[in-house]
Amino acid sequence: MKRHRLQFDSFLAIVTGVLLVLGILILASVSAGFSQEKFGRTTYYFFHQILYGLIPGLLLSFIAFKIKFSFFQKWAWILILVSLVLMIAVFIPGLGIISGGAPRWINLGFATFQPSEFLKLSFIVYLSAWLVNRADKKTSLLLPFLMVLGVIVVLLSFQSDLSTLVVIIAIALLMFFLANSSIWHNILLIFICGGGLLALIKFAPYRMKRILVFLDPSIDPMGMGYQINQILIAIGSGGISGLGLGMSSQRFGFIPQTMADSIFAIFAEETGFIGSFILICLFLLFFWAGLRIAKKSKDKFPKLLVMGMSCWICIQSFINIGAMIGLLPLTGIPLPFISYGGSHLISELIAVGIILNISKSNKK
Repeated sequence: MKRHRLQFDSFLAIVTGVLLVLGILILASVSAGFSQEKFGRTTYYFFHQILYGLIPGLLLSFIAFKIKFSFFQKWAWILILVSLVLMIAVFIPGLGIISGGAPRWINLGFATFQPSEFLKLSFIVYLSAWLVNRADKKTSLLLPFLMVLGVIVVLLSFQSDLSTLVVIIAIALLMFFLANSSIWHNILLIFICGGGLLALIKFAPYRMKRILVFLDPSIDPMGMGYQINQILIAIGSGGISGLGLGMSSQRFGFIPQTMADSIFAIFAEETGFIGSFILICLFLLFFWAGLRIAKKSKDKFPKLLVMGMSCWICIQSFINIGAMIGLLPLTGIPLPFISYGGSHLISELIAVGIILNISKSNKK
């Protein structure tokens, strides 16, 4: 009797499932106090993440898994166009929401979402299709690539979203390199993008101060240096095995954004070095699984698409974790599959659906 083989990469699905479970567990621990204080019950943020993040994310992931992946190549320009329109829509009064001085969210009435999270996904799809098309025509990639990237740089700069911009530029440079472009063009791009980022940092005093705090956390300990110092205290308190789920002391308002950008600090405090090491290994395994799927892909588009999405998840996770342990300046990006927020979770799950779709095609 023949054994039934799964028509997709089960290893990637299991790794993603474990990451989701860890995210839900740590969110339940971190959010309980804030939920009780603001809404009179401990489960508000927990169920909000499930209803507006996990469930729609899984449904859209399933749709992305079932659609022929050639659909994404054919309609890539529509996807990026919609994303760019939504990025502009955040500046419309009454529709866009300004929070923390930055216009990054759109109000749907019953919920809000952050278009830049979906821009990462659509940009990778578009860039994969565009690079393959340009490479097939043997035309120069550099100038058109800079023009496409320049539009995104302008929009994200007006939204003061340097963290997302760094992630997108890193992904773009990697995908440009993987498209077998000229080595000199790659070197030139690195200098152009690096110079542009330095200019954005230099002309924004709060960004420059964040760099100075990164270089010396003792600077302004009750101001810009407060968050990183509290984060390091939390991570150090976890020791080898952690304090146990729900036992973090830093989650009670001592660290800003504990449910979102700083959730790794609480995770490390409650699960210790062992839990943190396992989490990092899971992200590495996710990347390895994506690399394996890309290697098996026969066509250029799915190969580049999987690599772009795998790099996105891995780069973003290590930028977030690197900032938490003091290896990088503090950023405002979520930890994939773990941080609170529906927009990023939905876009990440759609990406997983697309990767599994391609893995299914590889097995036929």
